[in-house]
Amino acid sequence: MLLLTSFAAAWPAAAQPQTPPPPAAPPATTSSQSGSSGTRGGSGSTLSPYLRGVPTGTATAETLSLTIVDAVQRALEHNLGTLLAEQRVSEAGGARWRALSDLLPDVRGRLSATRQKVNLAAFGFPLPAGIPSLVGPFNVYDARVFAAQSIFDLHAINSARAETHNVAAARFDYKNARDIVVLVSANSYAQALAAFALVDAARAQLETAQALHQQAVDLKQGGLVAGIDVLRAEVQVDTARQRVTATQADFDKSKLQLARIIGLPLGQSFTLADQMRMVAFPDITLEAALDRAYQSRSDYQAALARIEAAEANRRAITGEALPSVRVTADYGEIGLSPASAQGSFNVTGALNVPIFQGGRTRGRLIEADAELRTRRTEADDLKAGIYYEVRTAFLDLQAGQEQLRVATRARELAGAQLEQSRDRFAAGVAGSIEVVQAQEAVALASDQYISAMFTSNLATGNLVRALGIAEDAARQLLGGRR
Repeated sequence: MLLLTSFAAAWPAAAQPQTPPPPAAPPATTSSQSGSSGTRGGSGSTLSPYLRGVPTGTATAETLSLTIVDAVQRALEHNLGTLLAEQRVSEAGGARWRALSDLLPDVRGRLSATRQKVNLAAFGFPLPAGIPSLVGPFNVYDARVFAAQSIFDLHAINSARAETHNVAAARFDYKNARDIVVLVSANSYAQALAAFALVDAARAQLETAQALHQQAVDLKQGGLVAGIDVLRAEVQVDTARQRVTATQADFDKSKLQLARIIGLPLGQSFTLADQMRMVAFPDITLEAALDRAYQSRSDYQAALARIEAAEANRRAITGEALPSVRVTADYGEIGLSPASAQGSFNVTGALNVPIFQGGRTRGRLIEADAELRTRRTEADDLKAGIYYEVRTAFLDLQAGQEQLRVATRARELAGAQLEQSRDRFAAGVAGSIEVVQAQEAVALASDQYISAMFTSNLATGNLVRALGIAEDAARQLLGGRR
């Protein structure tokens, strides 16, 4: 029905004998941009935003049946990592509009009324003797519209291009954040399923221990075994009870982790509707996987977009030292009274030629060159990281499949060993020590089987993450919903 953990996690996790590891904190995505930085400030928490969600809605008395599809969909809508990345897209869009404003017309209006008295002599007007130099007081009414338009400005043109590339990078970062959220939420759901499987296994071991204890009591009453065998069986029952308590606590904590990641209402009770199952091995070659990753990884595409933004920013700085052309104009009516106002206008075309800027352009070019080298280095490093991620994912897939095969066989053998030990104990040809050892072997084999399946599924998730198709895989399960 569902590929339960086909996009389970983006980071390898070592097999644990008791409980699967919690979801690893995702690596921080590069968010520094020229002219469009990430969200200002911080939440004051060191916990990754991808492991936090914004609770939405009110808890209900009805227990929610949560599928992995529901968990992923809720996480995409309410996870803090997605919400912050979405806001960074808006910030980048705002910075782009600021840059575009230098290329678009600037139109404004002004309505003024002035009462003044003017000394004409102060302005250099020679007046004949006997004519007073003071004029007024008089009124001036002026209603006017002003317009300015850049005709040619390489600095403004390339600044707008740089911010356009920054918007593209922010959108790629947003898509990358959604991929990470899909992986973290599915990983957390898979972890909860594995923890629940451990609870079931512990309960089954408790039932077996209780049955063996009762068998020992019956055999002692029949005089076939000593009292020490009953004590050993009772110790095994207590040990099994402790294992049930510990695994149940781990399961409850894993549910709390899942609820926080997907932003469930505070206090909302829920159950896991799906069950843990094996994921098929992806049918793809290493070469094809690498080609797909370089084309699909949003973080790599964002790094390339930032290189283009840095290049455009450098060209913009170079444009500061080049001539620019700008036209300004105004039209309005001016007069001593509103009734007597008459139309007037002014049109000015200006060629601005920078001559000496005190080294400012040179300094900014040095900064832009350093930023460009940094962006290229980051992109090269990320490309290499993708290569190693894909290679590592293939190795983990192969190792995980082998571990699961061995763990499956070991569980079967441990179960058969316990059956034979119980029969030998009932027949009086073996002591309770052999049965206790068989019980421990079954418990260990069950834990290793669950951990091996969880780790194998995580390896599949590693490859999904490395290919950059996590949300695409989720969308297929979600039936095209976003």
